[in-house]
Formats: sequence, structure tokens, C-alpha cells
Amino acid sequence: MKTVLKRALPLLLLVGLIVLGLRVWVFEDKPLERDRLTLFGNVDIREVALAFNGSERIAAIRVEEGQAVRKGDLLAELETRRLTLAVERNAARVEAQARLVEKLLAGTRKEEILQARAQAEAVRQRAESARRTYERLRPLAAGNLASRDRIDTAKALADSENASLTAAVERLNQAERGPRKEDIASARATLRVLAAELDISRQNLADANLVASDDGVIRNRILEPGDMASPGRPVLTLALTDPVWVRTYVSETDLGRIHPGMPATVKTDSFPDKDYPAWIGYISPTAEFTPKTVETADVRTHLVYQVRVFVCNPANELRLGMPATVVIPLHPASNAPESGPPPCGDRGEP
Repeated sequence: MKTVLKRALPLLLLVGLIVLGLRVWVFEDKPLERDRLTLFGNVDIREVALAFNGSERIAAIRVEEGQAVRKGDLLAELETRRLTLAVERNAARVEAQARLVEKLLAGTRKEEILQARAQAEAVRQRAESARRTYERLRPLAAGNLASRDRIDTAKALADSENASLTAAVERLNQAERGPRKEDIASARATLRVLAAELDISRQNLADANLVASDDGVIRNRILEPGDMASPGRPVLTLALTDPVWVRTYVSETDLGRIHPGMPATVKTDSFPDKDYPAWIGYISPTAEFTPKTVETADVRTHLVYQVRVFVCNPANELRLGMPATVVIPLHPASNAPESGPPPCGDRGEP
């Protein structure tokens, strides 16, 4: 019996050590879990469908699928002949209307006033001559020394010349006063309309260039040169790769432990030794039932909240759908609301 006990003693000691180790691992690891929250999810890539803000045939596409681009880079171009002609036409209209406004503002030229005055004087002399002729013939009507028709003709001529004199004097006064203020206001309004049309045509010409809205990678070339582009037809798909986000879910019991802006760390199976700086960017205000793809340590809670954790991805290593582990420190410093998200490399922006 003693021999059996001696032989079993090492085995019992080994089992006891294993049990003690498991007890220490289970119970001693709990405080670490209280200091951090571990979530599981997948990488999502934000995408932008890039389309021309105009309808015209595509002249060139200058990027290929998979090519990295920077914000403002030229990606594609439309044919511009019709748009260029529209700019030239509207620019000529603006120039002509501007000269008209300058003419009205300058008023009547001195030479035009002198001409109007000379014309008025000439009409005045004709009117005076016609009046004197009529005054000489009128007394002769009593003695039948002049025919009635001749006297009537002289009177009509005098009245006509007198009316012409009135019109000539008004034209002289108008020339001296210059253009009406209403005419100047109307000409200026027309100039503004034409200038707006010129700005629109110039904007249409500028919109013939499709530029990158942000840094990213060209994912798809949907249209090709020769296709007809329009605002409703995307030409390229741009994947915004820095930052990306990890779509994960947090249980209702852990919801109060996190808030937007908290720093986090993301790990992946593809790069197990690399930590990616991240921060919580969004927490859903509504609950939903646990999706089948969610991995959670607490299966008793069936309601979860979607969380988007933004991740810095300067080397473009995080791909769409890649499984990721999110570790959120819960120490007091990370819970401070004023602690903002970390910058991504040299971007200087979250």
C-alpha cells in the first residue's frame, strides 16, 4: 500500500499543481478583464462612387484599378469643346453688356449735345419761317387776294414745324440730362445675369475634370473612355483606406463602459505582432439582436449595439472583411471625454 502511495504521490502533486494553476489563471485574470474590453468584428472599407457633375462623353480615364491616389488628383476627363465654346460665347456677351453699361454711365457726349442743339435751332428757324408766312397770308383771305387752300397749307406747315420744334427741344433736353437711371439699373441687371451665365459655363468646364475627393485606392473602373457620363452614372469607385473602421458589437452590459472618442487597439490574424491605433467613432443609439457572425464572451445577452471603431491604416494592410480584435482600455485616463482620437500618420485628422 505504501509503495502504491509513493508511486501515486508525484501524479497527485502534478494534478494539484495543474488545478492550482487553473484556479490562479481563472481568478487572477478577472481584474485584467475589468481593465479592458475585448470585442470582435470585421474590417469595413468606406467607398465613394465618383461621378462627373455634367453630361458629356468621357475623353480619358487616367487611373487603373488598385492605384493609390491623393486628394485632388485628376482621375478622368470629359470632352470639352462644347463647354469651351459656351464659355467663349458667354464671355463675349458679358463684354458687350459691360461696354453698354459704361456708355450709359458716361452719359451723353458733348458732341451729341451740340448736334441736338443745332438740330433744334434749325427746326426753330423753319417753324419761325412757316409762322411768318402764315401770318402774311391770313389777312389776304378777307379780300380774296389769296386762295383758301394756300392759306390752309401755310397754317398746316406752321403747325407741323411748331410740333417738330417741340420734339427737337425735348431731344436736346434729354441729351443734356443723360440716360435715365432706370435704363442704367436695367443694363446693370442684365450684366449680372450674363455674368452668372458665364460663371455657370466656367463651372461646367471645370466639372469636366473628375478629381479624387480624398486619399484612397481606386477599386473599380465602371465606365471607360467613349462612354456617355452623367451625374447619375458613377465612373470610378474610390475606397477610403485610411482610416478604415472595424464593425463590431458590444453587449448591453458593457455599453456603459465605453463612449465615442475612447482610444483602442486593433489586432488581426494576418499581422499578429502588430497593433493598430484606433478609437471609437460611433455607437448605435438602438439595440439589435445578436447577428450570427458576432463573437461574444457573454452569450446570455441577446441584445447588442453596433460600434464602429476607426483604425489608422497607413500601410493599407487592413482589407475589407478581414477579422479583427478590438481591445479598449478601460483605465480612467482613457475614459476622459477630453481625450480625442489619435491622428493617423501624417494626416493629422481622425
